[in-house]
Amino acid sequence: MRGFKGYLRYLGVTLLALSLAGAFAFGPAWAASGKNVYADNPIVQIVKDASPAVVNIDVETISRRSALPLPFQNDPFFKQFFGEDFQRFSRSVPMKGRGSGFIVSKDGQILTNNHVIDRADKITVTLSDGRTYEARVLGRDPTFDLAVIKIKPDADLTTLELGDSDSTEVGEWVVAIGNPYGLEHSVTVGVVSAKNRSIHTDGVNFDGFLQTDAAINPGNSGGPLLDIQGRVVGINTAIIPYAQGLGFAIPVNMAKQIMSDLVAYGKVRRGWLGISVQNLTKEFMEAYGIEEESGVIVGDVSRDSAAERAGLQRGDVIVSVDRETVKDVQWFVNKIRSLGPNTEIRLRIVREGKTLNLTASLREIPDSEADASSGRPSQGDVLESIGIGVSSLTSELRRKYGIESGTGLVVTDVAGSSPAQAAGVREGDLLLEVNGKKVSDLKQLDDSVKKSSNSIALLIERDGRTFFVSLKMR
Repeated sequence: MRGFKGYLRYLGVTLLALSLAGAFAFGPAWAASGKNVYADNPIVQIVKDASPAVVNIDVETISRRSALPLPFQNDPFFKQFFGEDFQRFSRSVPMKGRGSGFIVSKDGQILTNNHVIDRADKITVTLSDGRTYEARVLGRDPTFDLAVIKIKPDADLTTLELGDSDSTEVGEWVVAIGNPYGLEHSVTVGVVSAKNRSIHTDGVNFDGFLQTDAAINPGNSGGPLLDIQGRVVGINTAIIPYAQGLGFAIPVNMAKQIMSDLVAYGKVRRGWLGISVQNLTKEFMEAYGIEEESGVIVGDVSRDSAAERAGLQRGDVIVSVDRETVKDVQWFVNKIRSLGPNTEIRLRIVREGKTLNLTASLREIPDSEADASSGRPSQGDVLESIGIGVSSLTSELRRKYGIESGTGLVVTDVAGSSPAQAAGVREGDLLLEVNGKKVSDLKQLDDSVKKSSNSIALLIERDGRTFFVSLKMR
């Protein structure tokens, strides 16, 4: 047995010696040939060409936190006793975040995700060569999670070419470059796994994503997804935290449509038809004698809208837009969103078993509906910023919070460690005024908060008493 082990040891040493001899014999031949072993790998060149146009984005947001130790920071006695002076017991805390972006114009315009720069008080851009610049927001679009920011460089910058995401094929190689977890200019490679993915989760509500297995992590947001020619086909945006090999990017063609609006107007000027719609069901088809297999049913028709002027009515079934078959509600909504104001569209509808052709001239979406895509504060933005949720008064809410009389909006939620909580606002409080304007419904609230700057004053009623609360938006 010992002799057999010795033989194996001798055989192993011999094979190792032969391997080393072969390496030394052939190694110099490879070196002498001068051949670049990476010549057949296009990824290296893509990264070299694209990296100078990929930037790191650092953001800082000032948040106010209570400086009192628990349990005093939430004690209503302290808040009532000190009143507005209670704000003196809070401190400003800088909240930092990181993301990615890429340069789209030589004079310093940068495309990124809206969620990267949302609510930022300070935005710092770092180029690949280490130069840093402060940036300002030119425009943002929360609806499609896109934003354009601007720096003032000393000289022309390297830009990335925008490709054609519509022609991108499933299985095509792609490269992601970004700033995951602060690891600057990290490169990952994969393929396009799928197109037109819909993601509807907390914080993400989007249809039309490119799906890729190129690793995307927090901090990659806003960075480019490049095809094998080095052209941008997507903007890396979302991940599923509990999964592997599942990353999502906004198709670049969508960004092309809205970038010019963001730069020119600070918001996206979207067409507005002025209807609510729902999917066509088999039961509805049978009840109304409709033979088409897909379409959307018209619900409400807004007054003085493009739909009303075109003659659309509740119960109409829209089966095609500009001769394209309407697949479902999401397809229809995306189609209308992709068109600008004053665009004429041809609608084929079914009404009472008859097919009709209508023409509608889209109008610009009203401010009350466009706030989510404009960059100026909406009631949702402002209320989230100060940390409260409100609702119109209903009989159920009156019973729940013991509100016997009065008009206004009831506070249904107060976020922990928010300015509202620090100021003593409680769930069940009745909100009577915002910045001196009465708010008896959500429309009045919306009109009031549009005029808010960085401060907001609330008139609150609690237990039959009224008091003012002034807050700084975080």
